[in-house]
Amino acid sequence: MTGARPPTAKKRRAEERGGAGAAFQEAAPGRKLRLESAAGDMRGALGAGWALAALLLAASMLSAALLAPGGSPEQGAEAEQQRDLDLDKKRHVELKMDQALLLIHNERLGTNLTVYWKSERCYCCLFQFLVNVSQSGKPGKPSIAAVSVSTQHRSVLQINDTLEEKEVCRLEYKFGEFGNYSVLVKDTYNGVSEIACDLVVNKNPVDSDLPVSIAFLIGLSLVIAISFLRLLLSLDDFSNWISKAINSRETDRLINSELGSPSRADPLSGDIQPEMWRQVGSPYRLRCVDTFRGLALILMVFVNYGGGKYWYFKHSSWNGLTVADLVFPWFVFIMGSSIFLSMTSILQRGCSKFKLLGKIAWRSFLLICIGIFIVNPNYCLGPLSWDKVRIPGVLQRLGVTYFVVAVLELLFAKPMLENCVLERSCPFLRDITASWPQWLFILILESIWLGLTFLLPVPGCPTGYLGPGGIGDFGKYPNCTGGAAGYIDRLLLGDDHLYQHPSSAVLYHTKVAYDPEGILGTINSIVMAFLGVQAGKILLYYKDQTKDILIRFTVWCFILGLISVALTKVSENEAFIPINKNLWSISYVTTLSSFAFFILLVLYPVVDVRGLWTGAPFFYPGMNSILVYVGHEVFEDYFPFQWKLKDNQSHKEHLTQNIVATALWVLIAYILYKKKIFWKI
Repeated sequence: MTGARPPTAKKRRAEERGGAGAAFQEAAPGRKLRLESAAGDMRGALGAGWALAALLLAASMLSAALLAPGGSPEQGAEAEQQRDLDLDKKRHVELKMDQALLLIHNERLGTNLTVYWKSERCYCCLFQFLVNVSQSGKPGKPSIAAVSVSTQHRSVLQINDTLEEKEVCRLEYKFGEFGNYSVLVKDTYNGVSEIACDLVVNKNPVDSDLPVSIAFLIGLSLVIAISFLRLLLSLDDFSNWISKAINSRETDRLINSELGSPSRADPLSGDIQPEMWRQVGSPYRLRCVDTFRGLALILMVFVNYGGGKYWYFKHSSWNGLTVADLVFPWFVFIMGSSIFLSMTSILQRGCSKFKLLGKIAWRSFLLICIGIFIVNPNYCLGPLSWDKVRIPGVLQRLGVTYFVVAVLELLFAKPMLENCVLERSCPFLRDITASWPQWLFILILESIWLGLTFLLPVPGCPTGYLGPGGIGDFGKYPNCTGGAAGYIDRLLLGDDHLYQHPSSAVLYHTKVAYDPEGILGTINSIVMAFLGVQAGKILLYYKDQTKDILIRFTVWCFILGLISVALTKVSENEAFIPINKNLWSISYVTTLSSFAFFILLVLYPVVDVRGLWTGAPFFYPGMNSILVYVGHEVFEDYFPFQWKLKDNQSHKEHLTQNIVATALWVLIAYILYKKKIFWKI
């Protein structure tokens, strides 16, 4: 999940930082109708089989395309690398991923130079020492110093006169991976004595983003191919040809097996189901909800496995958003939707509130225990010791959030109005007005977050500080990482029980422990889950009223988006409250909730109303989310999810490995779904 993760593979990241069944039963007296139904099911099964085969084919094609000799940018640059090999060896600089070689040529006589560096993404940061360059011995014979520089973001170089400690020149440049560059510092005389700093490209960099482009094009091609196949299967002539090709004995076997099984919509079929609400396990289960959950989970698995070691598949160092920052809040949001839908179903089946409260408490307890004792990152340090165990975590936060939101809904749960159930109509704003006690509680919680964040005095830090500390804010507050949020965690839990490798350490060089799943941020995860509850209420109160549902999703998306604009001033760092995953700021919650409502706005009509997409392959892991999440954490370092790479400094090999590992978890989820195995706690 998007939570913080450390050593073996974890340490490296830390340091980088029922429609079909009913049709059969109705057709049972007639052989012809049974055959037509069987053919329909075979088409659905074929569609699912093709989708699954295509998923595995994607991983295989990507592996072949990226690992084939001469097929990568790095290999394509071998000739150029050989040309500069002697120079690289002489300078004793071994380049790693996301690095380039920079040669500083000092042609100035009698002047030593000191070079400083900072990333453009490091807001208000101090320059960091890079290298010293001695003075030139004689004209035409510059002194040269070699150093590696980061290629993830634009770099700012400042070259100072060492003796006088004054700036000679400053350069901004986006270096390319494995490129070779020179900065020529020399005196010029064009009527006036000046100092020139010229940047020269000695060797062109590789295109490190090419593997991502290849993977995207392969995925897009597969989507087009599968869509075309589904279109063919929907055509009568093609369907009849497929039906005739099916052995009659196999058709009879399928008919008999379906007639002997419970009446339920075929989840693999692309047909529009006559009753979209009747899915596995609950009369109020929607495919779009499970699809959204699966989408968030698969992205989570991919970024947790490394995301090809690309910076945009890692968490932001502080303010801003990357792909990795999206998935955890979406999972929390959809958990909120599921809480309301499942709770309503259970209560309508006659379960008492007291019994349901016990189930809620037990499930929350299990989530917290699994997070602490099974997927705790401190296992990489040896046997788990309470002295060093990390107390906060992804599953721990999910457990607390689930408990608070579920109990809140249980306390104020009311029977749905009869006309909402039978006539499919509800009073205007029923989804909001019926929940005013819950909304009041959520507003009080958010007031607590705002009060503690901006009013709590933190020793040695300015009140209301939201920065990363370290070298940020020009190094004024090095031990103030996270402001009140970090202070509360360190005060109540202790430094040893927090995450030791926060993402802020990458750019901001922070030294104190900081946990992105800390206590204060849990308040806003509760808010996020409750907004998910709101989405669930819209789906249930206005079910079968597609227009009303879509209008409400649009309004919520628009309102939350406006709140985000107001809080951030459309700025990453100059905001009232910046978008920040480490803090789980309220602007982060409103922004990601706005995106979540938009995704449901797209998925609901496409998956559940029109049946244009079954939700595959995301639907399958969405049905087994706890198993997939815990499994991918526990077996992360085991084959076939990870193997020794030929070149550990290659994005293409890491990307291939991570895509294959993610695809395997989708395959596992699919197999478990077919065998009706679901891990629920």
